[in-house]
Amino acid sequence: MFDNQEKRRQLAKWVIGVVTSCILIYLGIRHIADIAESVAWLFHLVKPLAVGFVLALILNVPMRFIENKLLKRFKMGKGRRPIAIILAIFLVIGIFLGAAFLVVPELLNAIKLMIEIVSYGLGELAGFEGSDILSNTPLMDYLDTLNIDWIDLQQRLDQWLKTQSKAMAGYAIDTVSSIAEAAMILVIGFAFSIYSLAQKERLKHQACRLIRAWLPQKAGSAITHIASVCSSTFQLFVAGQATEAIILGTLCMTGMVILRIPYAPMIGALIGVTALIPIVGAYAGTIIGTLMILTANPFKAFVFVIFIIILQQIEGNVIYPRVVGSKIRLPAIWVLASVTIGGGLGGPIGMLLGVPAASAAYALLKEATDLREHHLSERRNCTSQQ
Repeated sequence: MFDNQEKRRQLAKWVIGVVTSCILIYLGIRHIADIAESVAWLFHLVKPLAVGFVLALILNVPMRFIENKLLKRFKMGKGRRPIAIILAIFLVIGIFLGAAFLVVPELLNAIKLMIEIVSYGLGELAGFEGSDILSNTPLMDYLDTLNIDWIDLQQRLDQWLKTQSKAMAGYAIDTVSSIAEAAMILVIGFAFSIYSLAQKERLKHQACRLIRAWLPQKAGSAITHIASVCSSTFQLFVAGQATEAIILGTLCMTGMVILRIPYAPMIGALIGVTALIPIVGAYAGTIIGTLMILTANPFKAFVFVIFIIILQQIEGNVIYPRVVGSKIRLPAIWVLASVTIGGGLGGPIGMLLGVPAASAAYALLKEATDLREHHLSERRNCTSQQ
């Protein structure tokens, strides 16, 4: 009798749950625009805190190393954590600012020089076409068949550059406004990240208390385990990716010095910084480096591309598996998918966080699949024994 009542209760709960889920899905589809607007508003509201959380995750890796390795031998008491935070901040900011100061001026000069070369080349072609130097030659006959007005093309190029300059001046106000908003978000997020790093043990203890007090034991244990896997995966990824970037940048600079390719220190630093973003970063660094070398020596630019292709093969097959480790590795297709989706959702930061997020999801899914297969295997054994 009691068994029948218990089964009826379970059936009633299941029916109520299914009906409620269907109603919620229907209401969600019907009001999808309002829900999307509400989610966007909520995301904009918590955006500074999300930025601060990401900054705290990134800074936590060098801070832990400085605090537990470099400052461990010094008796500083409570002053060890603030010093470690300050040193970690200076380290991360110094890396990006140093690479920017090395690369950006030379890149702008390279772009300016290429524009001047193209404009000058069009003028020279126009002069050759009107002279007798190349008359009755196969090149001149081919240019005549194209019927290109080189002077008009040069004037169009100059006019386009002037138009773009005016357009860029017109966008200045919007750019300043966007920069001011981004700076405000960054300042708030930076302050939140410092507080999180300074009080991370206390925040962790408070979060565990809330989970134990307000969630069922099974759900609380699952959330704690997921957070632990994500944390360890992200720390391994950041530490391994930073080490790999340093190794790759050093090898790139050394190879360029041996091959006598110009801009070796700057491009080595650029390749190292862009290597923090998997797959996409390597291509971006190669394109920018090739553009810089092309203005100085086109043949050396070709040599640089061949050298980078070889270096990328060594990095992908030797350095990355050994440095980052098997726990963070994903099949190439999922790495590309995580970088693409992360970049679409969060830009460069999304690209940086996409791989560890996908790796954590991959590890959790693999763990859950193995556990389920183990349970199914036990059930089959029990059934066969009966």
